[in-house]
Amino acid sequence: MKYYRYLSFFFLILLGCSAQAQNFKNELGFNSDNDSYLGQGSDRYYTNGLFLNFRHAPDQQQLKEGLEKKIYSFTLGQQMFNPYSGYAPDPAKQDRPFAGYLFAEAGLQLLYSNESILKTKVQVGTTGKNSLAEAGQKLLHKTFGFYETGGWDQQIRNELAINLSAQYTRLLTRFAEDAVDLSLDSYANLGTTFSGAGAGLLIRTGKINQLFNAAYSNAVIGNQPKTKALVKHEIFFYARPQINVVAYDATIQGSMFNNSSPVTFGAKPIVFSQLLGINYSSQRFSADYSMTFKTKEVKSSAAAHQFGTISLAYRFN
Repeated sequence: MKYYRYLSFFFLILLGCSAQAQNFKNELGFNSDNDSYLGQGSDRYYTNGLFLNFRHAPDQQQLKEGLEKKIYSFTLGQQMFNPYSGYAPDPAKQDRPFAGYLFAEAGLQLLYSNESILKTKVQVGTTGKNSLAEAGQKLLHKTFGFYETGGWDQQIRNELAINLSAQYTRLLTRFAEDAVDLSLDSYANLGTTFSGAGAGLLIRTGKINQLFNAAYSNAVIGNQPKTKALVKHEIFFYARPQINVVAYDATIQGSMFNNSSPVTFGAKPIVFSQLLGINYSSQRFSADYSMTFKTKEVKSSAAAHQFGTISLAYRFN
């Protein structure tokens, strides 16, 4: 009898943990961009990006009617750019500047019951040598025995970076027994590093959740949720063709106010991009792999470019 009492107690603990596991309010995530993730062995243009993310969802029951969820986010990130190779010591042959961007970001995401999403972000950081992109690439190549880098002495110069961003997503339709949906996905950037806007059509297919509970929206976390998720385990493919209008890109054009960078180019005003990906998410974990294909971004001999992204996330209370 004592054995069964302990077994029953243990079973109740498991049930409690299981119930708790359905609702985690914090998320720690890691994103890595690299052109080598496409298996082409290239090392050019947007060659590497690293991002560490933390997200938190406050009590949803305290939110006004119509607002399903609110998520605060904090990100540390670094992006690295170089010409056709990390070894391009002759500035006359460079088809894109060496450039780095290091930043800290704070964001607020508002997710509504009608599956529209408004996300705003502010970034503060630096370009140039202070971005540590040169040091990072040299360390990476030395550690893994890659080729020697050369040409970073020609990189975009140091500049304080302040960038604002807003993103708006809205569900247009869902069909095929909730296995396929289409959404508008748009954004606008304004800042000393990146300024521009873009819009595209997001397509998801598979076992998918509402956008306010979806892994694609970084919205699996919740705190006293108002609406139950459609599925506990998401697994889906997604695509997002998008048109981007580029007003300014300091990683190509140099400083907006005092450009003393030795190598700069004009930025293409219109860039088309195609995002393709696959995602698996449970209540606790997410794993995502995607590919981004872009048309030419630089007014030079630089070609079109593509890169892959690997993302992992872990949720907890």
